[in-house]
Amino acid sequence: MSKALAAGSVVAVIGSGAMGSGIAQVAAASGYRVRLYDARAGQVDKAIADLGKVYGSLVEKGRMTGEAAAAARANLLPAASLDEVADAALVVEAIVEDLGAKRALFQSLEAIVGADTILATNTSSISVTAIGAPLQRPQRLVGMHFFNPVPLMALVEVVSGLATERAVADVVFDTALAWGKNPVHAKSTPGFIVNRVARPFYAEALRLLNEQAADPATLDAVLREGGGFRMGPFELMDLIGHDVNFSVTSSVHAAYFGDPRYTPSVIQQELVNAGFLGRKSGRGFYHYGPDAVRPVAATEPAAERPEWVSISIEPGLKQAVTDGLEARLRKAGFEVSHRKPLPHAGEREAPAFHTNGAAVFLTDGRSATERARANQHPDTVLFDLVGDWDKASRIAVARADQCSEKAYQAVVGMFQAAGFAVTRIDDVPGMAVMRTVAMLANEAADAVNQGVCSAAGVDIAMQKGVNYPRGPLAWAEAIGLAQVVGVLEHLAQTYGEDRYRVSPLLRRHLANGKRFHV
Repeated sequence: MSKALAAGSVVAVIGSGAMGSGIAQVAAASGYRVRLYDARAGQVDKAIADLGKVYGSLVEKGRMTGEAAAAARANLLPAASLDEVADAALVVEAIVEDLGAKRALFQSLEAIVGADTILATNTSSISVTAIGAPLQRPQRLVGMHFFNPVPLMALVEVVSGLATERAVADVVFDTALAWGKNPVHAKSTPGFIVNRVARPFYAEALRLLNEQAADPATLDAVLREGGGFRMGPFELMDLIGHDVNFSVTSSVHAAYFGDPRYTPSVIQQELVNAGFLGRKSGRGFYHYGPDAVRPVAATEPAAERPEWVSISIEPGLKQAVTDGLEARLRKAGFEVSHRKPLPHAGEREAPAFHTNGAAVFLTDGRSATERARANQHPDTVLFDLVGDWDKASRIAVARADQCSEKAYQAVVGMFQAAGFAVTRIDDVPGMAVMRTVAMLANEAADAVNQGVCSAAGVDIAMQKGVNYPRGPLAWAEAIGLAQVVGVLEHLAQTYGEDRYRVSPLLRRHLANGKRFHV
């Protein structure tokens, strides 16, 4: 049975900025009476007038009936003082992101609202435990973290502090469901779910840039057109603002006592120091403005289609990622034959494609140069992970330093014949998409292992909160946990850093054969 607050209940929203107004819009449209309060004079009346226009626009677009819009608008009630929210069943705070300010607000509210009123904070980064510590009844305080823009973003992180009663979190969870959202339970730890698990998406891109794997436009194109992410990491950081993104990374790094997994980037620090904050300042990784020219991703020129392609597969190691490539090659008219593996390939080698003498492997976290030496096959080329073999339009490749130009061009021609724009990145271990996805999955697994959330919760959060094409753990299972663990192990060996340590839960599931999602 649903534990959601009954329709018609009073929901107070404190703060009428973008987040507060968005929360009020959704709650009112869901049949709840909303008392909107803001300490700034005149802000509430303006916010309610603006929301009325929003409802009207939704009617014009056919996304809301006139009757529903009128009812939603009637549910929006201004509160001239905090005393006027005394009858609220739920109070959602959406004020400045400052621990002292939030504590003071909730202490004031405790003296006003009823004993059964639920207090919720929309904080994105401050400990819910810390916010509730001075309260007389901290057990009724819970995090209700919406994502911006609230009406469009489906995710709500329902965050429990140490004192939060489970029954309170369950009411907020079910109420968010009633508002049409996808809520997930989370424990109050640094970054909660999304702001923690998303760190590798930015961090690995910044590392690749620092190692001169490719320029930002090229890496963005590879992650977007090959990996299937809605935006590349550099354009997304420009959109978020480097001051904000760097601050979140720094705060998570500090909160985890300097864990190298969350180490901020010197490159991003320099952008902040220069005032190059992204779109809002007119310059970040890219330039913005009427005369700005967007750089083009590096793409290999047309190469001759190779005469033949074959594939060698170790027994029991055939993977969906290479099945997809084989299917795409056959669709392009290649007669793909099967052959024995390279004589010096290791037991954990992924299936290898061969074309006109070149050996083409899915990256396993080693560089192409290192792999060529291990396999005793100089003409080795690696390809990056592709999110969806049917839809991807770009693929990244890396050639071993020993690889001949003739063999490399045969590989480029093979991928181009299969309909890919081919991007060459420098021979860095793990390449771009594979390295990023492996680290996202590793972080997601650690969040589950540490009780921050469930496996289903982390995958829902990353899909609904930041629009990832797949949940990290579901993606890891599609790739194969052995492949993901192998990539991380090779990265750890190459860099000698604890940053790439493998989550104990990934190792456990690899050993017991269990899935994260049944």
